Amino acid sequence: MTTTCDMSQRQAALVALDIDGTLLVTGRLPTPAVIAAVRAASDAGHELILATGRSLSGALAAARVLGIGEGYLVASNGSVVAKMTRAGCEVTGMHTVDAKAVVQLVSAVRPDLSIAAEIVGVGYHVSKPFPPQELGGEQVEVTRLDDLWAEATPRLAIYGENASHLVPSIRAGGMTATRTRPDWVDVTPGGVSKATALETIRRELGIPKSRTVAIGDSENDISMLTWAERGVAMGHAPAMVRFSANSATKGIEDDGAALILNALARSAEDVTRGSQDPIASGP
Repeated sequence: MTTTCDMSQRQAALVALDIDGTLLVTGRLPTPAVIAAVRAASDAGHELILATGRSLSGALAAARVLGIGEGYLVASNGSVVAKMTRAGCEVTGMHTVDAKAVVQLVSAVRPDLSIAAEIVGVGYHVSKPFPPQELGGEQVEVTRLDDLWAEATPRLAIYGENASHLVPSIRAGGMTATRTRPDWVDVTPGGVSKATALETIRRELGIPKSRTVAIGDSENDISMLTWAERGVAMGHAPAMVRFSANSATKGIEDDGAALILNALARSAEDVTRGSQDPIASGP
């Protein structure tokens, strides 16, 4: 299942990039090939936007190691939008989740699970410590559960054995619950996703919808893969993610995202026409 990618006349494309599982393996630095490809696509004039489930602080850390110093960031699965400039980083949009309802639900049925409430740009309030490197930023352990909802938060993370079993109950309460792993669930406001944030940015930048590309590997990437004119799934992505995309690239161990970014940097093909696909590369 392929389409082509419109890079005619070197017009800018909006390229949405997931981080973990797409540009890098969690806990590792991106490879030199990925860093070089990010630079090449940026130098070609494309608007690269990191779109991640990470907190803003975690997204900023990834931007630094990838060499991205300016532009928009989508963090917390779309709940936080920020703009990086040479002067610093400014939050331009934030949606908050009903933390009280979620915390009370989780604590009633699974008190063994750990809960984290994001503090934008800083870290998290946590009901109990999370494993090292599982959360980006400082962890502040609370003494009472109601401290988790005392401050407005864009995202909750729920961690522990079979935490994903709670997804239907959380969704029934009107929130967006995303299974990141069997032991991890991200909770964000209902109706908010990477796609909704990216659409706002696209309109702000004035880039046609026909010139949008997204690359991702997980369930929380499905919304942006279907939103983009060209959605590319990583080769190692689950079947449901690959099915939502127009095509697939190689897996992360083979620098699949770099293949796409390099092709975007040099391609002069049209995203909406033609039988050849200059950026498709099977897993």
